Amino acid sequence: MKKWKWARAGTIALTSSALLTLAGCGGSGSTSSEATEANAEETQTLTLAHIHNDASPVYQSLEDFADKVEEKTDGSVEVDIYAEGVLGGETKVMELVQNGVIDMAKVNGGVVESFDQQFSVFSLPYIFSSNEQFRSFMETDTIDDMYNDLSEAQLRGITYYDAGARSFYTRNTKVESPEDLQGLKIRTMTNVTSIETMEMLGASPTPLAATEVYTSLQQGVIDGAESSPIALTDANHGEVAKQFSFDEHTRIPDFLMMSDNTWQELSEEERTAIQEAGEETTETHNERWDEMIEESMQQAEEEMGVEFSYPDQEPFREKVEPLIEERRSENPDVDNVISEIEAMEE
Repeated sequence: MKKWKWARAGTIALTSSALLTLAGCGGSGSTSSEATEANAEETQTLTLAHIHNDASPVYQSLEDFADKVEEKTDGSVEVDIYAEGVLGGETKVMELVQNGVIDMAKVNGGVVESFDQQFSVFSLPYIFSSNEQFRSFMETDTIDDMYNDLSEAQLRGITYYDAGARSFYTRNTKVESPEDLQGLKIRTMTNVTSIETMEMLGASPTPLAATEVYTSLQQGVIDGAESSPIALTDANHGEVAKQFSFDEHTRIPDFLMMSDNTWQELSEEERTAIQEAGEETTETHNERWDEMIEESMQQAEEEMGVEFSYPDQEPFREKVEPLIEERRSENPDVDNVISEIEAMEE
């Protein structure tokens, strides 16, 4: 069994600290004993990249995932985590996973859409009527099928982590109707569905990396963004955005992705351990997420002066309905997934 999956020079540009870490752990220097060398050969270390800092619930969930994988495999598989975007933004690390340069990445569902159009369902507005419906759907066989279908793109879905409902927050404009979005420069993800949603609502979509949002809000490059209330505190956006409107237009989860090449190299026991670790950390993550939503709202309101409002969602729904119908007619897979979600309401 291999000891390391190296990040190949010329394909991925690591920061100096990340490169030194890899070199320090995986160097070919002499071992102190044959026993040490044999033990090292039995350990497979997987690289996992994400963009979050330690204030994020996702950060902790991925740390828990790494611990569980090591525990469940009796140390034969370790997960080496590169946080805070040290290996690049989410689109970049997804490409690195696809190409087998790194083994795993946590990315937003909007990024996955670019690799499999079925996942555009999550970027379509007002597909889920509640968080309970969303979480129930994420436990269905349909999701497992979607994970497996990613093998055509050299990827494999492991699990999801709830990232909440996305709503608008702005520097100083209260968004009570689509008319309030007219002309506002709203940071959006780079996937086509999110951009088209913003356009249909009358906003001016401005694709930016998540790491650029704070400065762009601060400098007035954008007027607002869209995410969950946790972004106000874990990314400190509440320091520069004072209005948060709960229109809850999408529920786009985070996904833990693996290179299909890596997946194929694992034993059945290792695959089972990784899937179990994913499922278990999803459960604890969702509990943690619910707690942090309440904590973030309280902190943002009391310490940052953020005002929360709750607009009528129906005018927003009406604006974007043509986009949903268009996507259903264009892609039978998308239509089938939406039909399954709708059936859950009956």
